[in-house]
Parts: sequence; structure tokens; C-alpha cells
Amino acid sequence: DEHVWHPGGVFNIEGGCYAKTIGMTREKEPEIYDAIRFGSVLENVVFNEATGEVDFEDTSITENTRVAYPLQFIPNARIPAKVEHHPKQIILLTCDAFGVLPPISKLTKDQVMYHFISGYTAKVAGTEEGVTEPEATFSACFGAPFLVWHPSVYAEMLSAKLEKHGASAFLVNTGWVGGPYGIGQRCSLKYTRQLIDAIHDGSLAALPESEWEEMPIFGLSMPKNSIKDVPREILRPADAWAKAGQAPEQFTKTAKNLADLFKKNFKDFAAKCSPSVQAAGPK
Repeated sequence: DEHVWHPGGVFNIEGGCYAKTIGMTREKEPEIYDAIRFGSVLENVVFNEATGEVDFEDTSITENTRVAYPLQFIPNARIPAKVEHHPKQIILLTCDAFGVLPPISKLTKDQVMYHFISGYTAKVAGTEEGVTEPEATFSACFGAPFLVWHPSVYAEMLSAKLEKHGASAFLVNTGWVGGPYGIGQRCSLKYTRQLIDAIHDGSLAALPESEWEEMPIFGLSMPKNSIKDVPREILRPADAWAKAGQAPEQFTKTAKNLADLFKKNFKDFAAKCSPSVQAAGPK
């Protein structure tokens, strides 16, 4: 997760990965499944003491079952984890358990700064003790405890690098579609990977403006049509809710409630942000 973007390129400051294993199968997650071998560390899992076989469906301890493994356990990992060129695409990652944000959004310069400063994600049941339903959480720049300066300083730095190197930016949501946690479904990792591929190969950046549509309330640009193998309705939250049998009013109410949480959180940072950045959030 931790990367450094410096004047000469990018490098990673972690030596491995820390993945969830709930429901893990080779079919769903072949790279991670095959990384679970001697040298990896499993946490909170239930296993057969006689055979050593792990039951990844068993959540009797917690839903937050995990595996930690070194980078070299992934076949296509770059070792050492560094590149001497600059990124052309930047991805802000979130997990929206309320089913409101699109799986992929194209961000403007001001939206990048707004969402970077907001650092939104959601806690879900099983990830922390005492969390029994979705809970919005905001961590400025996705790392508030480690910040020395006001978050706007880091947002300005990010914006300057994006402009200098001509990089585009996207918000990728790996959370729920078709409804909130408990009603909708977690966005398939297969779909998320397809969207990440579409970012990396430039096909999303190549889409004309006519192929993007502004999402009500949040003002995010979402695709009008399917992307690779990702169905159109998955990419459009209100459509996903409708297909799942949820009323439009339910989606709008949930979206407005989440928007209010964004606005409440941003009050702490607005004074040091430009009017255009302040206006880049939900209405």
C-alpha cells in the first residue's frame, strides 16, 4: 500500500502484502491463494489440526481473516519494487459500504484534492471489534496519523505532480453495489481488476467526454456504458440498486446521508482550501 513518489520515480516501502482470506478459493484469487504456502502467515483462520487444511469459509473467530506474504510470492511482482519513471495514472482507492459511490470515477483536479483530503472509506462488520454495521470513516490523505502539515499541503503537492507529469486520476471503489452492506453485494474483484486494467492500458483516459456522465449529488464522472467485461449497471450505482429491487428513493436517501458525512468532515479543512476545491465535493 505504501509508495513514495519522488523526483526520480516511484518506490514501494513495504516488502509484502496483507490480504483478506474470507471465502478464499483458487478460482476467485489465484495469485493470493497460491501465495499461501511456507513463508506466509495466516491470521484468525480456522484449520484442521490433523491435516493443516484451512477452512476459509469459517468466520467463527472473525470475518477479518488474513494472510501476509512477501512480494516475491506473487509471480509478476517487481523486485526490487521501484521504477525510474513517473506514473501516468493515479488511483485513489476506497471501499464504500453504503453502495453509493461508482466502482470507477474520473476525477477533475479539484476532485482529486477534495477526495485525497477527505480520505474516505468505510468500516464493515468483522474488521474491527464492536463494528456491527457500516460506519463511514475519514482519514486525511488516507493517512492522517502520519501527517506533519495540514492535509491541504499534501493535496497541493499531489496536484502539482499530476500537472507536471500529465497524469490522470481516478477514484476506484471496491465496496458494495446494488445496496449497502447486508443488502447489496461486494463488487467482484474480477470487475475491479478489469477497471484497473482499463486505467492502465489508457482505454478509460481515451474515452471522449460524451461517454462520461455526472453522478447526481456527488458530481463524480461515471461511464455511460460498460467497460471491458464490467456491465453498465454495475458502473452506475442507482442502476445497480434498481436491478437489485431497491427503490430510487432509497438510493437517493442513502446518497444524501453519505454526502452529509463528507460535508461535515470537510469543515475541518475547508478554510485552507481554495473555493474550487471546496466546491468539488458532494452537493
